[in-house]
Amino acid sequence: MSAPMLSQLCSAVKLERDKGLLELEKYLQNEKQNKISELLKELLKLLSDDTASWEIKHGSLMAAKSIFEHKSFKCSEHIEEDFVKTVQEKALHLLNDPEYRVRSSAGEVMGALCKLVGSDVYSESKLVILEGIRSNLERQPGHEEAEKLVEKLGQSTSPIEPGARRGSLEATEIFHDTAGWKSLETWMKCLQNMIEGSSYGFNRFVNQELLDLIFSALDHTNRFVRETGYYVCSSLVGCGLKERCVDGKTDSLKNTSDVILQKCDAKGGGPSEEAALAKENAIYRHGDQFAEYLGKGLSDNWSQVRLAASVATRRFLMSLPTETCRVKFYPELLPRLCLNRYYVAEGVRIYSQETWRLLTHGAGKQLVEKYMEHVVKHYIAQTEADNHAVREAACACIAELGSKIEKRAVAPYIAKLLAALLVCFSDDSWPVRDAACIACGNFVQCFPKESRGSMPSLYPLFHSNLQDNIPSVRQGAAIALSRVVSAYGEESYEHIFPKLEEGFKGVEKQAASAQKYSNLDKGPATYGVVKQLRDNDDALHTNQTMYSCGSLAPKMGRGRGGGCMDHQFRKPPEPWELADGCIHLVAELSPIRAVTQKLNPIFPLMAKACSYRHYTQHVYLLESMCKQLANIAKGLGKRPFKQHLEAFLDPIFYSLSCDNVLTSSTASNCIIELSNYLGPGIFRGRVEQYNPDYLTQLDTLPLQPM
Repeated sequence: MSAPMLSQLCSAVKLERDKGLLELEKYLQNEKQNKISELLKELLKLLSDDTASWEIKHGSLMAAKSIFEHKSFKCSEHIEEDFVKTVQEKALHLLNDPEYRVRSSAGEVMGALCKLVGSDVYSESKLVILEGIRSNLERQPGHEEAEKLVEKLGQSTSPIEPGARRGSLEATEIFHDTAGWKSLETWMKCLQNMIEGSSYGFNRFVNQELLDLIFSALDHTNRFVRETGYYVCSSLVGCGLKERCVDGKTDSLKNTSDVILQKCDAKGGGPSEEAALAKENAIYRHGDQFAEYLGKGLSDNWSQVRLAASVATRRFLMSLPTETCRVKFYPELLPRLCLNRYYVAEGVRIYSQETWRLLTHGAGKQLVEKYMEHVVKHYIAQTEADNHAVREAACACIAELGSKIEKRAVAPYIAKLLAALLVCFSDDSWPVRDAACIACGNFVQCFPKESRGSMPSLYPLFHSNLQDNIPSVRQGAAIALSRVVSAYGEESYEHIFPKLEEGFKGVEKQAASAQKYSNLDKGPATYGVVKQLRDNDDALHTNQTMYSCGSLAPKMGRGRGGGCMDHQFRKPPEPWELADGCIHLVAELSPIRAVTQKLNPIFPLMAKACSYRHYTQHVYLLESMCKQLANIAKGLGKRPFKQHLEAFLDPIFYSLSCDNVLTSSTASNCIIELSNYLGPGIFRGRVEQYNPDYLTQLDTLPLQPM
């Protein structure tokens, strides 16, 4: 009966091999031991044939793994030592096979053997495994391989001058950072499988030699090597304790927030307790080194590496027996975990948020306050990262400090945090500028006294964002400026209201769109980078945009050349864009009672600005007006708003009938909201009194009955 099954296991078709494994499971469940012995002999013959195809090797190895993992084979009386030893030798040999799938399955077999027999399997194979990793850690591309890479990338291989912007990379650097790395991944995954199979039994093999080898992978120039290294670490850190689950459901984590805070305040469990734990738990004994390298991974520029390090960090902290043990490593790891809750990559962000909940049990705010010095230091360092997504997350975290943490804990660091945000305000990446703007607004509102000295520098930056090319940046600036008004009151009026007047009056001078880009290429922009017309200007051929590996999005520096919003390419702000930002600012200011009277002269200017039709983008300005008008009405109140309503009826009904679908839809929603807020009868009466012709359009909308 085993012949057809073996034929399936060795088929050249993956689907057939998978079916063969399912048949093998049934076979092991039903057949007697003597027939299983016949199957083992057949598998040994297949594994011993060095000339066999890779499919045969792969199918045989997966069959051997399935047998080792089957419950009937785990009983000591059923273990056939010759079969186990032979498979171990063959699997170790096949770790050097040219086919990746064979090498991978050989590593899985070694892991299954460790689980079946024990950590002695690793002891017997250790020298081969470690040498396999060590010999594959370094790679030099051949001459032909490098030439092909240069031709493909179209980039120079000349070295970069020290201090120069990395507008282009040396081809060999790109190769080392992104290429596959021989058999290193399968060797390391074999080690990972053996660690997981050995469980606590691997604890005795954790020494400095092994750690140095794994840590060298974590420092590797290639991101795939670093990623694999951190997944090996995630398995390694779980072997420190006997019979302990490290998936987030351990008894050691069932601590209340009060207990966690008490243990954070404690100095530790005493020298004797720590010495006993270090003797039993090799991971804790080398914990300082693990924490250092895990911290590096949590700050890696590549999201995949950061996620692998996040997995390893959770397992490291959760495998420690008590909260007192974990507290020792909080200064290094806690700030990084906290920042990754805002990281742009969804996998890293969600995983870090869950880790934070598992670790803190609701005491996260208090823990941040306790380790504030370490948190601030890390946040500021991350605002200088090469990865624009990291800088954006750092700004969001700094904003969180201003809005959620006790003022007494943050106050000593206000100057440093604001200085970092001021630099991010000029970032090439608009999400970073937006996050920095909102963070500054939070700080000004929460710490008006401490922030007053920075306001001369902040006002121009707020105003710059208020007229930014990106709509969400303009909205963020409006929110931040409203918080400035809440903090400083009349002191801020001289910086706010002249800007509103300037913004609305400037629309009259808005040029038609055909004249907007006289010095720019008329072709479509690539990833937001607008090209200048070609000429012999050297600036057009040097210091150009560098694109991220793995995507076509430009790498965006920190206030330097290059990137989709580089100052060399960013078009000057248009008058309508400033007016658009001013509309959002009026909406944010309207609920502030102290400024209601100051806004009265602004509304006629705003309505006048919305009446101009001579430029193409006027529909976008009208869309913003329709979005915010109901919010403005609710902020002012019914009676103050009614005196300004008629000034906006022409722009509203023009928007309702325009060809732009978004603008028309927004106008429809605006009319419905205003009618519901002011009352259907009152609103209809005002429209009829102003222009009866608008009633025809009004009747087409689903308004509430009067």
